[in-house]
Amino acid sequence: MRLNENYARLNESYLFSNIAARVRAYKEAHPKEDVVSLGIGDVTRPLTPAVICEMQAAAHDMAAEETFRGYGPEQGYSFLREGIVRHYAKKGVLLKEDEIFVGDGAKSDLGNMTELFGRSRVLLPDPVYPAYRDVNVMAGNRIAFAAGGKRNAFKPMPQGERRYDIIYICSPNNPTGAVYTREELKAWVDYARATGAVIFFDAAYEAFVKNGDLPTSIYEIEGARECAVEFCSFSKSAGFTGVRCGWTVLPFELAGGELNRMWLRRQTTKFNGVSYVVQRAAAGALGKQGEYENRKNVEYYMTNARVMHEALTAARIWHTGGVDSPYIWMQCPRGMTSWEYFDLLLEKAGVVGTPGVGFGRHGEGYFRLTAFGNAQKTARAITRLVEVTEEFSSRN
Repeated sequence: MRLNENYARLNESYLFSNIAARVRAYKEAHPKEDVVSLGIGDVTRPLTPAVICEMQAAAHDMAAEETFRGYGPEQGYSFLREGIVRHYAKKGVLLKEDEIFVGDGAKSDLGNMTELFGRSRVLLPDPVYPAYRDVNVMAGNRIAFAAGGKRNAFKPMPQGERRYDIIYICSPNNPTGAVYTREELKAWVDYARATGAVIFFDAAYEAFVKNGDLPTSIYEIEGARECAVEFCSFSKSAGFTGVRCGWTVLPFELAGGELNRMWLRRQTTKFNGVSYVVQRAAAGALGKQGEYENRKNVEYYMTNARVMHEALTAARIWHTGGVDSPYIWMQCPRGMTSWEYFDLLLEKAGVVGTPGVGFGRHGEGYFRLTAFGNAQKTARAITRLVEVTEEFSSRN
């Protein structure tokens, strides 16, 4: 038996289990205390009526012999891919249906796409969504990091002429909430084209961008069709975290269409497609009524983000995000480590967030908050957080 030795190089997935253990211990010691979590990036609003209606109709189709669906096309049903084409057309981005692949979420495709490449040199941002790092460790790739920090507002830019095979970009970013401008993304596209790299662009949070001057697709940038793969998801925009559906775009201009053909071959071998019921629900999310209803849910989360952003701004606590992103990335007070601040908030405020160091070395001293929660609890939690932070800062 010969196992993949790269798995031994993975860090233990301790971040969220460690958080859960600390919260559990606190609740056991303080059973009457109200603990509010601003740390989990999972949606809390239910699926909308338009989505449920399509899902129920599709379930009825599966109950009749004449409308039953078995294996569907691995690339996705045309009715959903046509909806995605229309979704991009509203941004001024023209795609062909055969450039779109429906999958069970952006996270899966972002990991599986590494199979199309040999041993690669990969550039990741730091702080980084942990799955990006882990899938490349599993693949045995060589990883370098582009450092984020206050100086670049956690939006690292190309440096020098060093060559990479794959560059990961997430905008709006998880965990930092930072959003690249068109000019900043153009610099990355130019860099990728000049050095022969492929950009993996994670657009999972595109629905949260309200500033029309900010791009929500890499393909809004000239030249991106020649160097970028885009991954997107219904998870946050339509509440599909437990339903699972997303898509990947592979333009024919990229590598002369070879990556598109390879991905199709990979999917037909290893993937039997997203279920008909889920794809009908996703198509409902892209319909006129579905878009309206899901926009209301996004606005609910962004109201939470605005409340947190305004409270932190009034308290002069440095942070990014919270404006065109559901995430807020704040600096811990007085040089505290991320875990020290976590413990302070839990003990003194009954508030839970995510220690920034869990997202990489450059996350130390920072803390992630999410807007995916109840509005009243979010407002109460951010008030507590600011009070405890200000009290600690005044004493130190």
